[in-house]
Amino acid sequence: MRRRLTFAFIITTLSLAASLSIVSAENWPQWRGPALNGTSNEKNLPMKWGAQENVTWKLALPAWSGSTPIIWDNYIFLNVAEGGNLSLWCADRSKGAVLWKKPLGNGDVKMRKQNMSSPSPVTDGKNVWALTGTGVLKGFDFNGNEIWARDIQKEYGKFGLNWGFASSPLLYEDSLYVPVLHGMKTDEPSYILRINKTTGKTVWRMVRPTAAIQESPDSYITPAILKNNKTTELIISGGDCVTGHDPATGNELWRSYGLNPDNNPFYRIVNSPIVFDGMIYAGSKSKPYLALRAGGRGDITNTHRAWIIDNGPDVPTPVTDGKYFYIVRDNGGFLCLDAKTGKEIYPPQRLKPGTYSSSPVLADGKIYATNEEGLTVVVKAGPQFEILAENALNDYCLSSPAISDGQIFMRTAQNLYCIGKRGGK
Repeated sequence: MRRRLTFAFIITTLSLAASLSIVSAENWPQWRGPALNGTSNEKNLPMKWGAQENVTWKLALPAWSGSTPIIWDNYIFLNVAEGGNLSLWCADRSKGAVLWKKPLGNGDVKMRKQNMSSPSPVTDGKNVWALTGTGVLKGFDFNGNEIWARDIQKEYGKFGLNWGFASSPLLYEDSLYVPVLHGMKTDEPSYILRINKTTGKTVWRMVRPTAAIQESPDSYITPAILKNNKTTELIISGGDCVTGHDPATGNELWRSYGLNPDNNPFYRIVNSPIVFDGMIYAGSKSKPYLALRAGGRGDITNTHRAWIIDNGPDVPTPVTDGKYFYIVRDNGGFLCLDAKTGKEIYPPQRLKPGTYSSSPVLADGKIYATNEEGLTVVVKAGPQFEILAENALNDYCLSSPAISDGQIFMRTAQNLYCIGKRGGK
């Protein structure tokens, strides 16, 4: 009897350990990862690498992109621009080999830094959806079979952003949420779409009014989801304000102004809103950057503001663990603030010189921040500033890092790099 009990205990223990191992190995299903905010619970991540160091494999790519690689189990999905055409690639995570390529249409154009492959795909582990800067939105299964297709510009009118559409869709439960926030090159109103992920049909289309002028209605953000008590809200920033919406109907629940206090006509918004622990964070064109307390209704400009600073980012979206709030500015400035009060934890610091356009990610007690030269600075998270490593890939980079099962995936103009060993071993 004792032997049987001991054997059963061992089997149970091994099963529990295996299940915990599976749980700890996260996918990266959307641009901002599994928690939709740039954080990951992964441990034992690589800290040092180079173009030839600690690289498990690399996959050659035809062009640069602001799109982040999306990972689910053994599949990697990439939006790709090549020769004027756009496509979705699926790669084998273990080998770095392309499994299939599916067309997303033509009409790729270059608009300063970005091309029309900028939006990142999203997946639920069964299907994957890809949106392009031309407005084509398609769904595929993991074998590459197309399940439905839409052309948002054909259905609802041309995009009117000064630098081209670049928002990634947000996947939440059974729907995709797509913000079309524009005004520089159109008189048509901004709007938000909710699209059923299975059928591809529009659930609702909600016009989002703004008094912003000239370029200021333009926004390149990806929405965030706020869960506060028993309510769920869709968070949108653009057009000089932040708004919260009911995901079920699209109805606006609250609005906060303050992102463009001087009514600057060229204050478009690039960095996306983020939420964490009952707080909403949103920025504009560097200044101001503000934090709001959740729970408001109506105009909450003066009632729910937690803090505001004039030293925010333009392009990179910040990241937080709820205690510390980390900002990487476009010029390499690095700020660590109290997430609830905005108070500086230590004086502003400087990362390696260069332009930072990708968004930092936070995992394993570290912040990973990549500049346009492909150099990733690894900073220790917490109340003391310390640079742990500087890792050069020596190639143009706009894409944010993606983290999954102990590995870091870095996309440059020429290659997709898989850094480290799977499982962190």
